[in-house]
Amino acid sequence: MKAKTITGTIEEQLKQEGWKGKIISIEHVGELQKEIEGHLQNGMLDQELYGDYLDRFDFDVSDNFNDARSLIVVSTPQPHVRVTFTWQGQTYPAIIPSTYRLATDHQVKNRLEGLLKPQGHDLAQRRLPQKLLAVRSGLARYGKNNITYVPGMGSLHRLVVFASDLPCVKDDWGEVKPLKTCDECTACMDACPSGAIVSERFLIHAERCLTFHNERIEEFPDWLDPSWHNCLVGCLYCQNACPMNQKMSNWIEEGVAFSEKETESLFKGVMPDNMPKSMVEKLEKLGMKEYAGVLGRNLNAIMKSQ
Repeated sequence: MKAKTITGTIEEQLKQEGWKGKIISIEHVGELQKEIEGHLQNGMLDQELYGDYLDRFDFDVSDNFNDARSLIVVSTPQPHVRVTFTWQGQTYPAIIPSTYRLATDHQVKNRLEGLLKPQGHDLAQRRLPQKLLAVRSGLARYGKNNITYVPGMGSLHRLVVFASDLPCVKDDWGEVKPLKTCDECTACMDACPSGAIVSERFLIHAERCLTFHNERIEEFPDWLDPSWHNCLVGCLYCQNACPMNQKMSNWIEEGVAFSEKETESLFKGVMPDNMPKSMVEKLEKLGMKEYAGVLGRNLNAIMKSQ
C-alpha cells in the first residue's frame, strides 16, 4: 500500500476513534531542539525548570530506529478524574487533570501498529516537546497559558508522539499560532494565583507554575501559598477560567477511592515497591505511580485548603 493511502487510512481511523493526528517529516526534530534550546539561551526558560523537565527530551529519534522518516502526533480527548481519600473518618475529593492518564498512549500505539505493521512499517513512542510539535504541525494552537487547545477538545486532551519509518507525504509544518481569542482575553492571567502568566511575553513563567512545583519532590518555595493547590498534581485554574473550555471544564469522571490505610501510606511516603499490589494498580490506572513520592504532601495541602 502506498504511503499516501496509508496516511489517509491512519487519519480516518483516528477520526473514527474520536482522536486527531498529524504526520510530519522527521527532519523537523532538529528545529524543535533548536527552538527549545534557544529559549533557554535567551533567558526565556528557567535553568532549573529546563533541568527538571525539558532536558529529558530525546531528540535522537534514530536511537534503535535507524530508518525513521516521520513523526506521528496524536491527540486523544480525556476527562479530568475525581478521586477520593478517606482520612480520620472523613472523605476528601481531589482532581487529577486530564493529561496524566497513560492508558490512551497504549491504545493509540496499538491502533497505529495494527495499521502500519501489515504494510511493513513500524513505530516507536518518543519523548519530544509534544505541545510545540502539536502546534507546529497544525494539530493544536497555544493558549496564552501555553497549554495546547485542539478543536472539539479544548485543553482536555493528551498528546502522544511516535517516530515511524512511514514516509511523510504531506508536511503541514508551520509557525507557532496562538488562539485568536486570546488577543483580548485575560481570563487565564487573572485566574492564575502565582503570577505565572504575564502580558509582556508569550511564554509563561513556568518556574512559577503550580504544576512545576507540585510535581517535584522538593519542598514548596516560601512564596507559594499551599492553599492555592486545587489538584492532586498539576493545576486547573487557567484551564477552568478559559472561555475555550466553557463546554469542557465540567467533564469529570469519577475515579477510584483510597482507603484510610492507603491514604496513610501516602502520608508516610511509602513508595510503590512497598505498597500492596491493589494500591499500585490504582496509581497506575490514574497515571500517578511516578508521582507517588509527592502525593501525600500535595493531598495534605488540598485537605487544608478544603
